[in-house]
Amino acid sequence: MLDLAFVRDHLPLVEEKLRQRGMDPAVLDDFQELDHERRAAITESETMKARRNQLVGDFQRLKKEAQGTAPNLQEQKELKQKISDAETRAEKLDAKLRNILIGIPNLPHDSVPLGKSEADNLEVRRWGMPPHFDFTPKPHWELGEQLGVLDMDRAAKITGARFAVYWDLGARLERALMNFMLDLHTGEHGYTEVLPPFMVNAESMYGTGQLPKFEADLFKVPHGEKNLYLIPTAEVPVTNLYRDETLDGARLPISLAAYTPCFRSEAGSYGKDVRGIIRQHQFQKVELVKFAKPEQSWDEHEKLTRNAEQVLQKLGLHYRTVALCTADLGFSASKTYDIEVWLPGQGLFREISSCSNFTDFQARRANIRYRPEGGKKTELVHTLNGSGLAIGRTWVAIVENYQQADGSVLIPEPLIPYVGTDRITAKKF
Repeated sequence: MLDLAFVRDHLPLVEEKLRQRGMDPAVLDDFQELDHERRAAITESETMKARRNQLVGDFQRLKKEAQGTAPNLQEQKELKQKISDAETRAEKLDAKLRNILIGIPNLPHDSVPLGKSEADNLEVRRWGMPPHFDFTPKPHWELGEQLGVLDMDRAAKITGARFAVYWDLGARLERALMNFMLDLHTGEHGYTEVLPPFMVNAESMYGTGQLPKFEADLFKVPHGEKNLYLIPTAEVPVTNLYRDETLDGARLPISLAAYTPCFRSEAGSYGKDVRGIIRQHQFQKVELVKFAKPEQSWDEHEKLTRNAEQVLQKLGLHYRTVALCTADLGFSASKTYDIEVWLPGQGLFREISSCSNFTDFQARRANIRYRPEGGKKTELVHTLNGSGLAIGRTWVAIVENYQQADGSVLIPEPLIPYVGTDRITAKKF
């Protein structure tokens, strides 16, 4: 959430940043009037409180001097009601302002390329080369079925569309990727592993920006008098680990890595990516989350993105990294890099990780602060996260890029110790 004082002092800038995102700044049309009325109500209340305090002091003097106190008491009584009315008015106006701010996305960083759609995203680098085939490469859904390692039909039978069953070496490859990614990030990149709950409360969803705007994309689980939500990404529980806490500035940056399943209803995306496992209601992911001081966060954003890229480099997978333009940014992000892996069976690049700096946008919603070293006044942290990586899509990339003419799939060398073999061959179950 944006800071109210910042919006007040920089309203033209905020409106321009919203236009860059493709939003109508008319959502802020009532902001100035409501803010003026709120501040006037607060000033009125404080002025009357000062007068009431004066009357209380005068009452003691009048009583001591045996003078009449009735007018004094009457004015105190009237002020009490007027103060209550002013405070109630200020609270209602504050709630209206908060509702406006809740619906406003984070502001794009000045380095974010301007654009009107994803077509305006800017490629910043590319790594490796696409594999050469002397045959027509197949998409992963054909290979997975032919090898007997990916079963969409049985998944549909036991659950429904957009779910998958992995068999044998297909399941083992998924598990191998999880362990490989966690070992890399904790062993070489310095992240601390954490295993959070896979369901969270509404406060956690609000803290990272999924609620209230994106409730339709979530799986809700009634639980007593409240609802719980299946997590759409480990970003939610891991970021909220420090909700309503003040961190020691000497500890920052804090870097955490978490494996979780992720659950998304994919509302509004029906008809897209219906083949295979690109867009599922349930998928697995290793997530990277950072908490940093404001002056650290942009360097940490670059570092986090490079950490995610290294997974693909070690697996020998061709990819490109693009900076999302202003119109393609997620709601909470100030800047995002998408890492897109090459899928030869489909002849396209596909996003496999989004690495974002949220600045203090999530921290303000979740009340995550830090105390600077030697300082007394606390400040909001900057939060960052990115997939390191989406496991299912990495599985897809390996199957499509390492397929052989005989229909088998080679296992990338770093994964062989985890999988226990160097090749996936056909088997039926």
